Amino acid sequence: MFEILPDKTFMKDFQERLKNVEQLSDWNSFSLAYEAAMFNKIDHFDGLLSLDHLPHVEFLDHQVDAAKRVVHEMHGRAILADEVGLGKTLEAGLVLKELMIRGVAKKVLILTPASLVNQWVQELNEKFFIQAYSPRKKQAAWKDWDITVTSIDMAKRQGHSETILSIPYDFIIIDEAHKLKNHQTKNYQFVQSLQKTYCLLLTATPIQNKLSDLFNLVSILKPGYLGNLTDFKKKYRQNKSEIDGVEHIHSLVSQLMIRNRRKDTGLNESKRVVVNERLSFTEDEKAWYDQLTSFKMNHNSFTWLTLAKEFCSSREACFMSLKEMVKKMSQEDAQHYIKLLEKLEQLPHHAKAKRMVEIIEKSGGKFIVFTEYRATQFYLQWYLQQHGISSVPFSGKFNKSKRDWMKQLFKQKAQVMVATEAGGEGINLQFCHQMINYDLPWNPMRLEQRIGRIHRFGQDQDVKIYNFAIQDTIEDHIMNMLYEKIEMFKNAVGDLDLILEKLPGGSFDEHVKTIISESESQGEMDIKMNNLVSYVEYSVNEERESS
Repeated sequence: MFEILPDKTFMKDFQERLKNVEQLSDWNSFSLAYEAAMFNKIDHFDGLLSLDHLPHVEFLDHQVDAAKRVVHEMHGRAILADEVGLGKTLEAGLVLKELMIRGVAKKVLILTPASLVNQWVQELNEKFFIQAYSPRKKQAAWKDWDITVTSIDMAKRQGHSETILSIPYDFIIIDEAHKLKNHQTKNYQFVQSLQKTYCLLLTATPIQNKLSDLFNLVSILKPGYLGNLTDFKKKYRQNKSEIDGVEHIHSLVSQLMIRNRRKDTGLNESKRVVVNERLSFTEDEKAWYDQLTSFKMNHNSFTWLTLAKEFCSSREACFMSLKEMVKKMSQEDAQHYIKLLEKLEQLPHHAKAKRMVEIIEKSGGKFIVFTEYRATQFYLQWYLQQHGISSVPFSGKFNKSKRDWMKQLFKQKAQVMVATEAGGEGINLQFCHQMINYDLPWNPMRLEQRIGRIHRFGQDQDVKIYNFAIQDTIEDHIMNMLYEKIEMFKNAVGDLDLILEKLPGGSFDEHVKTIISESESQGEMDIKMNNLVSYVEYSVNEERESS
């Protein structure tokens, strides 16, 4: 990795200085210089020198091994793809510290979602003694700082991108790198254009919906390593039924990617305790929900599906969407839906909200509550307040400063954080060990991202997870068909993301939406969902047997 060259100028300079004694230093100066040189010398090239400089951090074996592999085997270019919560950020920080000590990483750029910028700056400072700079919108001295942390959105802006692209960076780290899966986006093209000697990509889900996703990530690290995309796809299609072809691709990628799984790291001391709660609508709520079936007859299925999901979450979420629909209708067509809105306003508080308060009051301690909708988030905060329970919101609409503020308020004062899907990615909440999935996502990997906020490296208590679903609704199908039958809650999801990638014809949640929206009867929906789940079950069992 590091080429050692002889110093050809030393003897000539030394002989010249012997001729001019006044140019030689005195003994005290020489002794100090010698001690400094001895302090900075590298005694060995194997292992990690950085560990001696970080005695206050207790790294786990898999984190140290990952850093060693990146430095010594992968030549500073790798995808860190550990499962959620296993410490990819610590591994990246350790690699950065190592390359800095070895003198090969002086100019460094770290690109991360805006919500994680402050977290990266703080961790680098506190755990690695690395002072990083986080530029503000109007002040960005990109060339003046050695270690810079920023978001891709800010870095690619006009006025910033030109300067950044002109800098030859020694080392670039990209967090949540799966967002770069599409090579046609401006984000991908910007990152691809960066000048970099070493590079780390961090993602818990290295493959999304297509094989090309992985190809694109590898191309950021090593352009041309897998050939061109057209030939790669053609070769894979020809060999996908042949074990040798698939293993060859896996072998190539394994030389660039490190993926630690929870079950292999000994981090199972903190267990998951999962409770699936099936709740019932009141008679009035059930009657209103049944009326939504008319939308399937008179509107496109997506409209019905959206309103049904929202009503299972809260009256407020459904009301907002239905109100917008009415605005676009003629006065005659709108009459029926105005009556529906009036009935909706008269319904009691949602069954889920009541159960949420019961659990929080009985259990005590901190909770993070996940919902899919902003309207539901506002409603839940109001409802919690009516019962004397303090809460803070967390939303993708917040800037990074407000996100950090909400996290701090949650840690020090509030009992509950009510988060939309933005809370399922990036933030670390090990101080909380209880979660309510008020609305279940339709993709198991999104749920795993949520759970990873509290069930992660540093969690010293068992994690308790409550999953809500309303009986005899589409939510009930999701809980029964997707989560209970796949048995994904018994352990961490593990390689389920890779299994879901093998589904032909689109992403997992797209399959679910298609099944629910296009089925003409309950029986047809059940058969299609069972077929989908059976495929996943078979793949999971096959994966377990081969591992």
